[in-house]
Amino acid sequence: MLDRLQFYIDGQWVAPVAPKALDVIDPAHEEAYARISLGSSKDIDKAVAAARRAFETFSRTTKDQRLALLEKIIAVYQKRYGEMVETISREMGAPLKLSKNAQAATGLAHLAAAVGYLKDFEFQQVKGATVIVREPVGVCGLITPWNWPMNQIACKVVPALAAGCTMVLKPSEIAPMSGLLFAEILHEAGVPAGVFNLVNGDGPTVGEAMSAHPGIDMMSFTGSTRAGISVARAAAGTVKRVAQELGGKSANILLDDADLAKAVAGGVAGCFGNSGQSCNAPTRMFVPRKLHDQAMAVAKAAAEKAKVGDPFADGTTMGPVVSEVQFNKIQTLIQKGIDEGATLVTGGIGRPAGLNKGYYVRPTVFANVTNDMTIAREEIFGPVLSILPYDTEEEAVRLANDTVYGLSGYVQSASIERARAVALQLRSGNVHLNGAGQDFAAPFGGYKQSGNGREWGEFGMHEYLEVKAVMGWGS
Repeated sequence: MLDRLQFYIDGQWVAPVAPKALDVIDPAHEEAYARISLGSSKDIDKAVAAARRAFETFSRTTKDQRLALLEKIIAVYQKRYGEMVETISREMGAPLKLSKNAQAATGLAHLAAAVGYLKDFEFQQVKGATVIVREPVGVCGLITPWNWPMNQIACKVVPALAAGCTMVLKPSEIAPMSGLLFAEILHEAGVPAGVFNLVNGDGPTVGEAMSAHPGIDMMSFTGSTRAGISVARAAAGTVKRVAQELGGKSANILLDDADLAKAVAGGVAGCFGNSGQSCNAPTRMFVPRKLHDQAMAVAKAAAEKAKVGDPFADGTTMGPVVSEVQFNKIQTLIQKGIDEGATLVTGGIGRPAGLNKGYYVRPTVFANVTNDMTIAREEIFGPVLSILPYDTEEEAVRLANDTVYGLSGYVQSASIERARAVALQLRSGNVHLNGAGQDFAAPFGGYKQSGNGREWGEFGMHEYLEVKAVMGWGS
């Protein structure tokens, strides 16, 4: 059992004000392998006090000083990359290959992107006799989820550092170990005391204390829409800025001229990646009605190629989902799909054959889904794909937009002009055309109940900046 019972506050590892230990569960084996402490509002008070003190000096550092600091962080992160890979796989179940090539890699990607955009960023712009000044917003409260732990930590911490902010981070208590390792990396890289602070805890206690704290100037939250609403409500009393990246139910529209086999197989892979635990996963696949049965057959074959198993085993392409709570939720929603009359193409309830322990879910495909079914409305957050037939392109767009979410969208077509035209009609913050991947310089965020504000690249740093106009500057 690995004990990591301290918090990182003011450049030191310190004991919690009131001890309260929590087991960290390995989702592949359903066994505790580490213990952390759950913090309290008093721990947040200490962390915020440290961040406010540090803000007085760190907010006045130069762009070049912050660039040098980011370069040091990159060097230490690279040195400890192997540790990060294994830590993420252990805490949330990502296969080692996924953890190495994507999960841990996103941390470096956000750091590298920040070095790029910070070099050319102008914090002062003269317009006539007025100067427009962009200044750090202040002390930031950062709450991150368990599904892409390092991606979400880095895409908040890194732009906050680049902007000159100080911060308090609460990683997910379900997958907290990568956050603790990241704190060690920042410490080793020489991040000044108090600039970065980490307090573990749960949402109702530590998250609530952060959101309502008068000493925190901004909250950045990634997680469920339900929890995001709680953060916004708690933050309203102090009128602090709130940036949120929440749930998704992303549509993947296959137009009638798309390469069906390629598009369907790619859509299955996109939906099942990370065991389906991605907020922007293409979980609703819209196909022309005349091609529905063909798409169903391709999806079945693609889904059944997935090799579900231990994240550390050779050849595993899909690990477990993160927790028993998550496993049970997915099972309930799969059963809902069956009960509501969708065609179960492959998968279903229960674990895959040969796996009797661990939170493993059968890769599942439903066809003949209608947009009013529960599996088409709710974010399942597991390897469950819904195939929905449509008759016209206009209907496909209408159905794609018929959701409370608006995080991402996907369009497949042999004609880039047709794909672009459909993309511009989708009410979502991101759209991927013909299998295009992520762009770490592009803004990431959603419309509607998928959140507000944007992360990633220069757009993400703007969330951590206030805008000041000084008149008479040029007179």
